[in-house]
Amino acid sequence: MMDAQFVGIDVSKDRLDVHVLPKGEAFAVARNGEGLAALNDRLVGLGVVSVAVEATGGFETVVAASLAGAGLPVVVVNPAQVRAFAQALGKRAKSDPIDAAVVARFVEATRPEIRPLPDEQTQALADLVARRRQIVQMIAAEHQREKRAMIKRVKRSIQRLVLALEKELAELDKTIDDMVRGSPAWRRNEDLLRTVPGVGPIIARTLLAEMPELGTLDRREIAALAGLAPWTRQSGKWKGKSFIGGGRSSVRTVLFTGAMAAARFNPALKAFHQKLVDAGKPKIVATIAVARKLLTILNAIIRDQKPWKPA
Repeated sequence: MMDAQFVGIDVSKDRLDVHVLPKGEAFAVARNGEGLAALNDRLVGLGVVSVAVEATGGFETVVAASLAGAGLPVVVVNPAQVRAFAQALGKRAKSDPIDAAVVARFVEATRPEIRPLPDEQTQALADLVARRRQIVQMIAAEHQREKRAMIKRVKRSIQRLVLALEKELAELDKTIDDMVRGSPAWRRNEDLLRTVPGVGPIIARTLLAEMPELGTLDRREIAALAGLAPWTRQSGKWKGKSFIGGGRSSVRTVLFTGAMAAARFNPALKAFHQKLVDAGKPKIVATIAVARKLLTILNAIIRDQKPWKPA
């Protein structure tokens, strides 16, 4: 009988590094349509028990969709849990990167539950990923034609078509993202985040997609990453007002929305907000403080893998 195969995939912007256990085979493919097709062909028929992809802020979505569409048992793993596993084995320091071999060892040891997509959704994902590949190829072909075009009228025609194709690509990416993130592969962390009053699906999914570091950093680091850490303009003895800024604006925007809802409906954060207002803080300052505190709470929830419990 063939040994059970466990696959770890490290996803980056341009490539996928793959490690297969127990035989220790390692290889890489490009993170594009051709690379994903080659990866599926290589893994199908190996007797794979689990293919683990680390959540990396959106890069993993199409990868997971392609694997699921090929009928492979894909699971998206939390980088904080993988890093904790590696540290427990003495293989990685806190700041060391997680590689495909570590992901494969994690999934081999923990055997996370595989909750496959329904057959019709699997086929839909496969079709969507295939269509995405076709559109990317069409965009690349049109860009090549634009380079060779000598007449302005032709160039404008090509540019209009490229804009239309890019719009279609963005809509396809959103559809794929919604389908995959609505699946059981992501549902655990989304459900945990949504136990906090004031946090809905948009906030939860934005954090999971745009801030994969959630749960792996301390409260100061995570606040800085979101652009919610206060900084002060200062020159010599002069000290100005404190500001926030930088970081990931998309995350900060949804956290402000969550903070406004939490200040009304979350008992703990409502009391925190009111205390600041009663102390004379401007409402915008109080809302920023609530957003920062909300992020701290959500960071701890993902770190501990435990739902919200009001004090």
